[in-house]
Amino acid sequence: MPDASPAKWHRAHTTWFFEQFLLKPFVADYRAFDERFAYLFNSYYVAAGPRHARPERGLITRPSVEEVAAYRAHVDAAVETLIRNADEAALERIAPIVEIGLNHEQQHQELMWTDILHAFAQNPTSPAYDKNWQPPAAQAGFDDYAWLSAAIHQIGHPGEGFCFDNELPAHQVLIRDVKIARRLVSNGEWLAFMADGGYTTPSLWLSDGWAKRESEGWTAPGYWREIDGAWHMMSLGGLLPVDRAAPVMHVSYYEADAFARWAGKHLPSEFEWEIAARAGHLSDAYGAVWQWTRSAYAPYPGYRAAEGALGEYNGKFMVNQMVLRGSSLATPEGHTRVSYRNFFHPPARWQFSGLRLADYE
Repeated sequence: MPDASPAKWHRAHTTWFFEQFLLKPFVADYRAFDERFAYLFNSYYVAAGPRHARPERGLITRPSVEEVAAYRAHVDAAVETLIRNADEAALERIAPIVEIGLNHEQQHQELMWTDILHAFAQNPTSPAYDKNWQPPAAQAGFDDYAWLSAAIHQIGHPGEGFCFDNELPAHQVLIRDVKIARRLVSNGEWLAFMADGGYTTPSLWLSDGWAKRESEGWTAPGYWREIDGAWHMMSLGGLLPVDRAAPVMHVSYYEADAFARWAGKHLPSEFEWEIAARAGHLSDAYGAVWQWTRSAYAPYPGYRAAEGALGEYNGKFMVNQMVLRGSSLATPEGHTRVSYRNFFHPPARWQFSGLRLADYE
C-alpha cells in the first residue's frame, strides 16, 4: 500500500532525521554513515533534497536490517557526543531539535504498528505479531452525552511543555450548545449499522465516500472478515472474533460520517472534542482509537510554519485532510495531550481510527 512503509525504513528514517537536522548543522566534522541514505530515507522534506518515492519503499531490499542497525548506532553515538560536549549556549540551540526528533520518533513507533498490521492483514495465513496480544477493553463509562453550553473557549496548546506547531497559536473559538458522547461507538453498534444497510444506502454517504466504497468494495471496517457467518478482525494478535463491546476501529472518515448520519447524529468538531476532553467528560479519550472529527485540517489563526526544511513538518499538509483527536492503542505512552491534532485523508482506515458522536438537538 502506498501509505505503508517497511519497519526498517521507519528505523532508518528516524535516524536520518537526527543526522539531517541535528548532526549536519551542529557538528562541523560529522561524516555521514552512507551518503546514499539521505535519498533513501528522506520522507517529504523537499528543502532537504531529493528522495525515493514513498509508494516504492517496500521494493527496497537493501540496505539490510543489520546495516540499518549500524546506521542507527553511528548516529546515536554522534548525538550523544554532541550533547555531552555542548555548553549551555549550544544546548539551548540543539535541545528543541532533539525534542522534536524524539517526538517524531514516537510518531513512527506508532506507524510501525499500523504498517506491520497492514502487512500481516494481506497474508492469507493471518499471522499474529504477538499471539498474546489483546485489544484494550472499553473503559466503563456513562452511556450518555455530556452537555457543552454555548460559549467562547480557549483552544490549542497552553504554552507549557512540548507541542507540534500545528497546535499553535492558542486562540478562542465560539461553540453552540452541543452534546458529545461520553463513550466511543462500539463494534456492536457498527454491526447494527451494517445489518440496516449502512454500506448499501447511498443517501447516508458523501459523494466521494460512496465512490470510494464502491471502488474498494467496502462492506465492513478494515481488516474485518466474515467466516462461517461470524465476523472476525485481523489484529496484532492475529484473527480474533469481533468483540461487540469494544470500540470499532479501522474505519475511514467517510464511514464515520455515514454512521453518524445513520444514527441521526453528527461527528463532533475538533474544538468540541477538545473542550469536552479538557473537562474530563470523555471515556476512552486516549489509548483506544483515534477519533475522527468533522473538522478539516487547517491552520489556526495566525499560524506560521518554522523556517527551513523543518517548516515542512506540518504546515504544507493543511489541506484535503480531516482532524482526528485523542490517541490509539498504538500511541506511545506520554505522547498524548488534549491539544494534539492528528490528520489523515478521508479514505484512510489502516490506522486505529474510530469515532464518537455529537448531537445538537
